[in-house]
Amino acid sequence: MGAHPHISMCRLAAIHGGGDLMLLRLGVVPTLVASSPRAAQLVLRTHDQSLASRPRSILGDILCYGPSDVGFAPYGEGWRQAKKLVTTHLLSAKKVQSYRAAREEEVGIVIGKVRSAAMAGAAAEMSKVLSTFTTDMVCRAVAGRSFREDGLDKVFKEAMDASMAVLGGFSLENFYPVLASVAGGVLMLPGRRKAKRLRDMWDEVLDRVIDEHARMAAAAGGALPANHERDFTDVLLAVKEDYGLTRDGMKGILADMFAAGTDTAYLVLEYTMAELMRHREVMAKLQAEVRSSLPKGQEAITEDNLTRMPYLKAVIKETLRLHPPSPLLLPHQSLEDCEIDGYMVPAGMTVFVNVWAIGRDPSLWDDAEEYIPERFLNKGGAEGVDFRGLDFQFLPFGSGRRMCPGMNFALASVEIMLANLVYHFDWETPGGNEIDMAEVFGLTVHRKDKLILAPRLPCFAETVES
Repeated sequence: MGAHPHISMCRLAAIHGGGDLMLLRLGVVPTLVASSPRAAQLVLRTHDQSLASRPRSILGDILCYGPSDVGFAPYGEGWRQAKKLVTTHLLSAKKVQSYRAAREEEVGIVIGKVRSAAMAGAAAEMSKVLSTFTTDMVCRAVAGRSFREDGLDKVFKEAMDASMAVLGGFSLENFYPVLASVAGGVLMLPGRRKAKRLRDMWDEVLDRVIDEHARMAAAAGGALPANHERDFTDVLLAVKEDYGLTRDGMKGILADMFAAGTDTAYLVLEYTMAELMRHREVMAKLQAEVRSSLPKGQEAITEDNLTRMPYLKAVIKETLRLHPPSPLLLPHQSLEDCEIDGYMVPAGMTVFVNVWAIGRDPSLWDDAEEYIPERFLNKGGAEGVDFRGLDFQFLPFGSGRRMCPGMNFALASVEIMLANLVYHFDWETPGGNEIDMAEVFGLTVHRKDKLILAPRLPCFAETVES
């Protein structure tokens, strides 16, 4: 499959799969790949329940505590309970709205840092700035605080980045399961050791978070102080008996929320800023919309202002079309024998949906390889097309039972951060260099190079500063 499996699968499907369903043998493991809206609908909607599980993985079980998380857990009662917990108490529309003040505060911190760079005439490493923002936002919702306060952020970032690389990288068991079990799994020992080292790092972070919250609740006689804003860890401790949650069960859910919530929003923000720098006419049009939407006397974009920014939403959609964070989604696995489009799919088969290929299909999108946000506006050809799992030509977050539950959480952070970045600053590339869009494939797809940009204060801001 090479360094970019989603691209290789797209090309193979065009040759051998008629663009719809294609059977591959990855190593010795038969794998079904869906590469069209019709095939995606068959997999994710028509046969959703039959294909709702996940392939099991030794390394995944180590890193996901069982698994007891939402993303990688096999389909069943444990997964349903975990999803209900996170959806109700962390990721529902109502809960996401409740984090508004925290989002706007974190955005203000970022704008302050970038303004300092702009006033000094310096460049800003936006990859780090945006990653820190999304990490802090997730940490506040999940743990009630930023990990920067006690240096835990370094351990957290290292554990998260390395875990994503392991879970998205080559593993012998995924392609040659018999070889992986030879001599008691001796060939898997290096990978297991690495996964266990990473789990120890996660333990350092998660045990501290859980213990801090447990001590606070115990000191208050089981009731939280009146001035304490209840976070997701508080919820897990309060309902652990009702849900039968073990400590490892809580850690699996927490690790999943930290990793998924951080990476998706960060990638969308970074890719959007990179595309805006490559398409200055789009940047200018977006800045005009954002800057004209702010009422006189207001100094920063708030979430109330976002409803008047259709082009902002179109820009984010276009980024998601060309750069879905997980281009193959997470793999599905069939729970039972089922017939899909006349083909018998046996129980236990791995199934991928190539949403990257669907998003760039020239039969579905005019100028499919071009960055044109206008396609999502009135008379643009894709007006009304959305990413919430009902339009199968556009599935950056998937669809059906295993659709990404953190979509609303991530997008709320993306919209307010992006609007403020383009409102407060004009942007240049240091030395006028071109933006390199080379990518690295993993559990999610990242740009290979750091995004370094030079922020400049626009004329109206310079007047205010002087």
